[in-house]
Amino acid sequence: MLGRDDLVLCSGSLLLVGLVDMIEAASASGFPAITVWPNDYRGALAEGHTPADLCQRLADHGIVVADLDPLLTWLPPEVGGGVDPGPYADAVEADFYEMAEALGARSLNLAQGFGDTIDLDGAAEAFAGVCDRAREHGLNVTIEFLPWSGIPDVATALELVERAGRANGQILVDAWHWFRGPSDLAQLRAVPGDKIGSVQISDAPNAAPPDLITETMQARRLPGDGDIPLVEFVRALDATGANAPIGVEVFSAELQKLSPEEAARRCATAGRSVLSAARQA
Repeated sequence: MLGRDDLVLCSGSLLLVGLVDMIEAASASGFPAITVWPNDYRGALAEGHTPADLCQRLADHGIVVADLDPLLTWLPPEVGGGVDPGPYADAVEADFYEMAEALGARSLNLAQGFGDTIDLDGAAEAFAGVCDRAREHGLNVTIEFLPWSGIPDVATALELVERAGRANGQILVDAWHWFRGPSDLAQLRAVPGDKIGSVQISDAPNAAPPDLITETMQARRLPGDGDIPLVEFVRALDATGANAPIGVEVFSAELQKLSPEEAARRCATAGRSVLSAARQA
């Protein structure tokens, strides 16, 4: 079982790397877990790998799948689903359950990727429905707040989870989204620890660029290379009693220029440095 001391290599940090290479790079850098996106899984199948082969590779390398990420098509349009012009709209809920059955996973992550307003009651009903269906596949469900969306901060995410009222419904707290949004440390400390299902860390400079979407998908920094108060962020989460694993998710054009092994190594080193500083006696 993954817990707060476990670092997870997020797929976004190896954005252009195939699933098999990601598994090997994660293992070489000492990560016990990875996150998997639909395009990772589809790409591996297209290369000729079978689900059984992929499952065996995970086992052989001592790697488990922490989160399946991101389900963006869960919200009905009338409550804030928006329209997706991007590359992930064709991944529907059933695709994630197929991955869960094939690879094993602990959690399914949702986000409001394309709308900027939301009806919380309607969204809570939709979230509860996903939780009920995901439970049949042994999955927890997290909601990730995005600063430009109708779920812009951890307080709104918590309200949605509480309205849904499902035991397997939780929040994914991403340090970049927290830093660039209206959240603060007090909001983090106010979240019950058992409602925090996953955590992701990266870094950024204090000054926000005009285009947050470009920064979040291409210009994040390794933990410790920016101005996000990551030590305080981790300590605030620890203070809630949260036992969620911490993923290193660094969408970075510079990181993609490196070999998978080197990119994973840098993510591991940076992530461990932050956790060590946050939890030193």
